[in-house]
Amino acid sequence: MSDASLVTAFAPASIGNVGVGFDMLGLALAGVGDRVTGQRTCKAGISIAEIRDLDGEIHPSLPPEPDQNTASIAAHALWEAHGDSTGVELLIRKGIPLQSGMGSSAASAVAAVVAANALLPEPLPHEQLLPFALEGEKYASGGLHADNVAPSLMGGLVLCPAVLLPRMMQIKTPIGVSSILLHPELQVDTAHARCSLARGYTLEQWLAQQGYLAGFITGCAADDHALIRQSFHDVIIEPQRSAAVVCFEAVKEAAMKADALGASLSGSGPSIFALCVDANASNVATAMEQACRTSGIECQSWISPMTAPGAHVEGSQ
Repeated sequence: MSDASLVTAFAPASIGNVGVGFDMLGLALAGVGDRVTGQRTCKAGISIAEIRDLDGEIHPSLPPEPDQNTASIAAHALWEAHGDSTGVELLIRKGIPLQSGMGSSAASAVAAVVAANALLPEPLPHEQLLPFALEGEKYASGGLHADNVAPSLMGGLVLCPAVLLPRMMQIKTPIGVSSILLHPELQVDTAHARCSLARGYTLEQWLAQQGYLAGFITGCAADDHALIRQSFHDVIIEPQRSAAVVCFEAVKEAAMKADALGASLSGSGPSIFALCVDANASNVATAMEQACRTSGIECQSWISPMTAPGAHVEGSQ
């Protein structure tokens, strides 16, 4: 039984789709994420005390109204189902840029749910928090897909097809492979990007994408770097979205020339990620950054193990 009255939780950023697995494959990132502090209150329901941005200032864009914020919507779903007559006040600290393709809304939802769960009289097992975090993500993105929420919650590489939810499966990651995520100083609206996707695809495209997804997962499980490289292709979504990120082709080409196993958009972009052997990670990251800046766009990057941990409680009292 929990007797905490104040809890801070961290949830990492994530790579959605991982190139080959649109809406069903996600990868957690180490070193960047959102924090949410939840404090038990006498007033019933979920409220937001404040939202701070990357610089520690009051966030200029995110709404503090609890019915319009992914964190509070997710926490409310959990508290309605399992809470008591008390309430929770949230302090949200954004560490992930908005509309970045890094799972910003998902991380807020996950961190809020993990914090609120720790305040419950009987906290739920970690994996049972997915449906509640998805309520917040659904509000932000306009669809039910877990490819950012699931890895942010559980860590590592997660397969989470909508048809199997709330079940999610952590996939073995290959030994000696890192992810690099580059965030150019651009924004892409995820909901708009989803609405603009074509609705029909050829049988050949569908079969090719299925094959690449199966090959990628098999390559990860078998530590087969050559199979990962051979399978790292998105023939359906990337061609439709890449034009919206002006530096994409240059950054992807630079990553591949630096011997990455593959590169693609993270989610709907604008962030771009690559996978590579650990020893080559710094070279790939540098090549991607140089290509982005040569295109006239400032950026930052992170190098992460594919085994990055998921959301967790950082402290309580």
